[in-house]
Amino acid sequence: MTDDLISKKELLDLTGISYGQLYRWKRKNLIPEEWFIRKSSFTGQETFFPKQQILQRIDKIVHMKDGLSLDELADVFSPTLGEVEMSDQQLLDRNIVSLASLDLLNEAGRQQSLYGLEQIMMLYVLEKLLLSGDITQQEGLLLIDVMSEHYYRFRDRASELLLIRKMGVPAFMVVNSGAELYFDQGVKVVLRIPLATFMEELKLKLG
Repeated sequence: MTDDLISKKELLDLTGISYGQLYRWKRKNLIPEEWFIRKSSFTGQETFFPKQQILQRIDKIVHMKDGLSLDELADVFSPTLGEVEMSDQQLLDRNIVSLASLDLLNEAGRQQSLYGLEQIMMLYVLEKLLLSGDITQQEGLLLIDVMSEHYYRFRDRASELLLIRKMGVPAFMVVNSGAELYFDQGVKVVLRIPLATFMEELKLKLG
């Protein structure tokens, strides 16, 4: 099996959780249905998971379940934030963005008096990737454009952000989580990040 997947047995052994806990969390929507991947193996049908995503999710559940109910955790892990509007100053006060990100948004010609869900999410992703050094300011402008134009299409679905480069030229894409993508030989995938990770962090920041 590929390095990107982990079997159910390996997962339970590695994390120390029980079969019952795993499927209870599934029923409570703490773990997405699409992460349970059925594949043929030498023993018959076996369940696998996207390794990095499932390990991060279980770690969060284990560390947060004492302070939040399973229903509250399900709300944190859901792909949507609900209806919300915030101004520049509110975003700054909540440490969701910095002035540098807002200046870049203004340069892209997309500054507004109030921001809804899609714009707040886009700004948070922009801020995180700029701070980590994963993207340049020029790439930040491309990110603003692609998320402003297309993220709303994925509002109720699990999605991923991709940054690819060909001959040094960058491009961003938003795709369904787990989608199989094929590129020509000259394309390098620089980033492929589940947007749910950012959404979970953003919800916790917003309380």
